[in-house]
Amino acid sequence: MDLSLNYRGDKGFRLLNIYERLNRGETIYKSDLANEFGVSLKTIQRDIDDLRTYLIETHFEEIEVSIRYDKSKNGYYLIRDNREYLTNEEIVSLCKILLESRAFNKKELSLLIEKILAQSAPNDKKIIREIIASEYLNYVSPKHNKPLFREIWHISQAIFSKHIITFTYERQDKKISGKVIKPVALLFSEFYFYLIGFSSGDSTDYPFIFRIDRMRNITVTNKTFDIPYKDRFQDGEFRKRVQFMYAGPLKTVRFEYSGVLEAILDRLPTAEILQEKDGTYTISAETYGDGIYMWLRSQGDLVKILS
Repeated sequence: MDLSLNYRGDKGFRLLNIYERLNRGETIYKSDLANEFGVSLKTIQRDIDDLRTYLIETHFEEIEVSIRYDKSKNGYYLIRDNREYLTNEEIVSLCKILLESRAFNKKELSLLIEKILAQSAPNDKKIIREIIASEYLNYVSPKHNKPLFREIWHISQAIFSKHIITFTYERQDKKISGKVIKPVALLFSEFYFYLIGFSSGDSTDYPFIFRIDRMRNITVTNKTFDIPYKDRFQDGEFRKRVQFMYAGPLKTVRFEYSGVLEAILDRLPTAEILQEKDGTYTISAETYGDGIYMWLRSQGDLVKILS
């Protein structure tokens, strides 16, 4: 870090700099800091003691927040129950999920990755970059290659404020039609973001699903809509009952399955085991639309659909 000569002897700057490093999860070393700021080891020790006093006086409601000494590393680090910064473990996990999801084009993915990496300490950032380097370099954007941040936020605001939206929609067969929709949720599944909504002029009791990258000319109108509390759409419950984002009426499917049970229970959260015989399970599951049949058929001889 290149410090201006005007700051080298400034205690306030030094304290802020040390505290920021500790907050990022960095381990600090007295000798390194003394050389960097041009002060003595005793001065750095006093800085650490001052920060300890500050934490005690300002964070008394937190169960544990303090600066600890690590004998094995001969350095100091911050213990905190509710960290304001992501840990290295969390950063690696988030980066891996983003890379695997292929949800965004390369430009938007890079913006997210870099902002996440900015929360790690400089030395740790180099290690994390090496961990994700291959996947990052070979990342393949979704075929539509469209920026989505703006549309996601635009639609999310309409959902929050309960405003009807209009847009043109291009289906997989390239047919284009106009839509007037009451938006109720925004979900991500299998590479794509989806808008879940009810038709403004339709009494259908199940929602329609639209891929956001296929929506054009999105306009949030001044018209609002109301959903009674008892009928309020529940994103989590809907997600449990939809496969491959295929819309349709709610139904119950019964089938036999002779594969790894965990795969079914993870894939179909509403699955109920009715019985088991010689390693074959009879299962029922609630689901919207026909997407479930696509997944069941993909299991080959492991599945027999009963009803």
